[in-house]
Amino acid sequence: MAQVLVVEDDATIRSSIIRGLTDRGHAVFSAPTAMAGLEQAVSARPDVVILDLGLPDLDGTAMLRMLRGVSDVPVIVATARDDETEIVAVLDAGADDYVVKPFGVAQLDARIRAVLRRGADDERVAAVEVGGLRVDPRSREASLDGRELELTPREFDLLHYLAARAGEVVSKRELLTEVWQLPYGGADKTVDVHLSWLRRKLGETAQQARYLHAVRGVGVRLAAPEG
Repeated sequence: MAQVLVVEDDATIRSSIIRGLTDRGHAVFSAPTAMAGLEQAVSARPDVVILDLGLPDLDGTAMLRMLRGVSDVPVIVATARDDETEIVAVLDAGADDYVVKPFGVAQLDARIRAVLRRGADDERVAAVEVGGLRVDPRSREASLDGRELELTPREFDLLHYLAARAGEVVSKRELLTEVWQLPYGGADKTVDVHLSWLRRKLGETAQQARYLHAVRGVGVRLAAPEG
C-alpha cells in the first residue's frame, strides 16, 4: 500500500481516481489546486504524487519545479496533453512518469508500483565512484573531488546511470528509455542539453572533456580522467 496524493481540479476525475486507488489498497488524499497540492506534498510526505497539469491557480509543470526544489517524491503526471514536446518538458522538469487521459485506474496503479519499485531499487544500490566522482543513489547526492554537486533530479539520474556504466558507450536512445522513460526516439536534443548542463557542473566542456566523452554517432561514455 502507498500513500498517494492526487492533485486534480476536476472533481469527477479526482473522485474516480481516489475510489479506484483506494479499492486497490492505497491510502489516498487529494488537492484541487497546485498550491494546496504543494502544501500537502511537503507536510504529509506522500509516497507518490499524481499530478494534473491543467490546474486553476498554477500550471502543473510550474508546481512540479517548485516541488522538486524541496522533495524527491515520485511524481506521475496524469493529463490530457499528449504533445511529445510537452511530455519531454515535463519529464525534464522532474516527473518520473507520464500518463495521458483517459486512462484506466489499473494502469495508474501499475505505474505507481513501477516508480516505487525503481525507488526501492535505488535504496539497495551502493554508491558509485569513478575517479574523483562519487554518486550515491540512496542519499541522491553527488560530489566531485570532495565538492558537492548541485544537480537537478534529472541531472542526478543521468549522471548516476552513466557512472554505473563507467567505461561503456551509452546511446542516446538508451538514455531516453532508461532515464527519461521515453520508449521512442525523436528527442535526442533533450539528452544533448542535459549533458551540456552536466558538463558545466563537472567543470568541463565537450571540447575539453574530463569525465563525459561524446562518441560521435553513437552516444556518450563516462570515464575517469586519464592520469
